[in-house]
Amino acid sequence: MKKINKYVYLHLLLFFFSFCGVFSKLASANEFLSLKFCIFYGISIMILGIYALLWQQILKKFSLTTAFFNKAVTIIWGMLWGVLFFKEAITINMIIGTVIVLIGVGLVVKDYE
Repeated sequence: MKKINKYVYLHLLLFFFSFCGVFSKLASANEFLSLKFCIFYGISIMILGIYALLWQQILKKFSLTTAFFNKAVTIIWGMLWGVLFFKEAITINMIIGTVIVLIGVGLVVKDYE
């Protein structure tokens, strides 16, 4: 598999995984054990199950440190989903926090490669 294709596959998986947070938040907006809560929570668990299986396949193609470094992109997806689905605002603190996390993960990964 070409290197670019591997990264596309990885980022498509991380994009898919980022929706787990969306469905978890939708579940939390409903009464515990209501039908909507169960549906949204069930979808969230389904996403996690599929992600777990596909993550194992990703780890066959990448080192663990490289895969986890790229996983930090889900923070950005989470902010985007907050804006698109929940009408949240992206604040300067969120941007600073994201940059700090990305730099921190990058420094840790750099030490292990």
